[in-house]
This record gives sequence, C-alpha cells and structure tokens, in this order.
Amino acid sequence: MPINHHRRGLPALAENRLNVGIFGLGTVGTGVARLLLNQRELLRARTGIDYRLKAAVDVRWGHHDLDLSAVVCSEDPAVIIDDPEIRVVVETIGGTEIAYDLVQRAICAGKHVVTANKALIATKGRELFKLAREHHVDLLFEASVGGGIPIIKGLKEGLVGNRIISMEGILNGTSNYVLTKMYQDGMEFDEALRQAQVKGFAEADPTLDISGYDAAHKLAILASIVSSAVVDFDRIPVEGIADITKLDIDFARSFGYVIKLLAIFKDTDSGLDLRVHPTLVPGSHLLASVNNELNAISVTGDFVGNTAFYGPGAGQLPTASAVVSDIVDLSKDLLLRNGVGFCNRTIDPCDSPRLAPLGEISNRFYIRFFAYDAPGILAQVGSIFGKFGISIASVLQMEIHGKDNYVPLVILTHQAKEAAMNEAIEEIAAQSFVWGKPLCLRLHR
Repeated sequence: MPINHHRRGLPALAENRLNVGIFGLGTVGTGVARLLLNQRELLRARTGIDYRLKAAVDVRWGHHDLDLSAVVCSEDPAVIIDDPEIRVVVETIGGTEIAYDLVQRAICAGKHVVTANKALIATKGRELFKLAREHHVDLLFEASVGGGIPIIKGLKEGLVGNRIISMEGILNGTSNYVLTKMYQDGMEFDEALRQAQVKGFAEADPTLDISGYDAAHKLAILASIVSSAVVDFDRIPVEGIADITKLDIDFARSFGYVIKLLAIFKDTDSGLDLRVHPTLVPGSHLLASVNNELNAISVTGDFVGNTAFYGPGAGQLPTASAVVSDIVDLSKDLLLRNGVGFCNRTIDPCDSPRLAPLGEISNRFYIRFFAYDAPGILAQVGSIFGKFGISIASVLQMEIHGKDNYVPLVILTHQAKEAAMNEAIEEIAAQSFVWGKPLCLRLHR
C-alpha cells in the first residue's frame, strides 16, 4: 500500500521542496540563512529534499554578506505568516515578548516552528506546547540548549529507551570562561568578566549568565524532556558566581577541586532534584577539564550508563547547525508521517513532575568566611555546626590578615541537609567575630 503523504489536510512537500521563513536576521538568524543558502546542495544530496529560504523578516536591515536576491526580505511578519507555501518558521529574535507573539501567530497559522530561544521555551513552553498540540504542528528547539551539541536529540532519540538517572553540566559559556580565567590565570572575578566581554563571550549586560539563570533556562528544558512534563523554570533554585573570589578558587585548588557552575538533575525517590549553583568539582572529574567558553553535559541512563556531550555551547555557526537539524527532522516527518503527532508529543503540557524539597537534599559543603583571629573562635564555629547536626570534615585558615585582624576561614563538611546548613550559616553570619557575608558552596556528589 503506498504511503499517504497527506496529514490532516496539509499538502505533502511539493516536489520534495520545503519553504522556510526566518524571523530575525541577527547573529543566529544570519547563520541559519547562511547554512540554508550555502549548503543547499549538500542538504539535498543527504536528505532528498530541497530546502528553500523563501522569506526573512527583520526590523533592522543592516549589512549582511549574504546573497538574499532570491529571498523575500521584509519588516512585516505577515510576509511569512500569511504565505501558505512556507511550512516551517525559524524564530531567532531572542527575548520573550515579541518572539512569543510571533511564534503564537505562526502556530495558529498552521506552521511548524523551530527556535533557538531557551528563555522562550523555559518560561512560555507550557502555553506554546498546548497551542502546537491544538493546531497539530510541531515546536522544535534543539539549538536552545548547548548550541551545536546535540543534547536534546540525544535525549529524545539516542537515549529514548533509558530512564535518565542524572544529568549535570556546564551549560553557560560566559560563566565557564570567567571561572577558567580565575583558575588558570589568577584573575579576580571582575577582571575575568571584562576579558570575556572584550572577547565576545559575555554580553554588555552579563547578568543572565553570571546569575545562573541562563543555565537554569536550559536545565528546565532538559528536565522537561527527560520527565515528559513541563518543569516550571521559576521552581529551580539558582545561585550565580558573582560572589566567588580568587581566594575561593585557591582554597578549592588546595583541596583538589575546581569551581564550576553546574546545572544538576537527579531523579530521586522524593522527586526531581534540580539545581543550578557553583560546585567544587574534583580535579580528576571530566567536567573539571571543560574550560573557557565550551559546554559539556554528563548523562547517566539506567541501561546505557554514563555518557557525555561536549562542544561549543553557543556561537553563530554551531547554533545554526542545530536549528537546521530540526528543520531536517521536520521535513522527514512531513514526508513520512500519516496523521500522527510530531515531536512535541515528548512533553505533556498538561503535566508537571514532582520536585524534591530542597531543604531535605543532602550535600557536602564548602563554607568560607572572615573570622576574628583570636583563640576559641573555631570552637564556637564547631559548636554552631554541631547544634544543627553538621559534622566538620576539614578546616583551613589562610595566614592572610584582612580588615581589622580578620582572617579567611574555610570549612568542608560531611553530608548535611540543605535546611540545616542554611540555619547554621545564618547563625554564623550573626556572630560578632564574623566580618562580611559567609560564602556557602556545594561539593560535587
């Protein structure tokens, strides 16, 4: 029996051609256009489909070293949305407000959408997945996490037969570059951040990156895929790297650790343990050697065991590569599928996974604070930790006298619950012999 290439009244790909429209010709959008134009024959040879960039919409048409003579260029989104020949829309505008409106309009017009916008998927995914399901179209977002690293495809396809036990990764290139320079070159935080901005690895306003929220957007997406339900971004505990000093980098090194900003997923009996925070990673661990702007994600499945994904987490061409991989997946679905849902079936927009209570999660901790250099101080600190059932594993005092004879004191603990540690830190911070705010980090587990 011949395959029916029609689904729900939509025409099959005429002459095996797929027309594409792009919203936003900024850095990533230009990369997508470049790939579709320059690699058109390569894509046709590998897929049997002719991918044609038919239209592009941007509000600021600047200089592009692209031949767009065969492309409809406009500032009006209707050029794409109202064109029945354009089956797939690429959103590379960024942000959430304008992008959300345009993606909604495209979906309602019966068009499939591919986006690189992690903030959009992390914060508006539930609404958009519901809308896509109602209109029998797909919303793909491989490029939203890890740039050119095929982590989403890996989870949805290569590891589809596994229950994912844990994931942990370096998902933000800016913060990783800053921490690398602090570790390798002895820079303080501000100096390392300025260098990241000069080299183009950090935005003029780097808040989203160094606060940890960019990594949390990506963690929400990965956790949603793994749990087949929508993880609400605002339920993920997030800590950034702005309070880490060269002193902390040196203390961590003395204990055999490297500080990395990690996004963490663990499937526990109490629910999903989801967190983003700076972590002391053993120097021998795979993630400790991931430096500069590179990303890496370690994934453990119940059948496959430990796997790792590594590569450029951002950039015009790697991200464009991931966008086009989604376009190719969609084109194959359009050719072969007959009346069944597309890939957004992997996330149920009406469901949410159970999250483990953060206070009940146990970790080992690194605590650094400035204490007055006098006899008996360490005993008082130990007494406070003992009050909350926290056992001290190691203590290190650096012979550096800071303000008014205060010295840096570092404590590593054995396993302790988050709630108990928070109470202990609050009580320590209130002591008269402590100057400034204590820093509390977790050790890798």
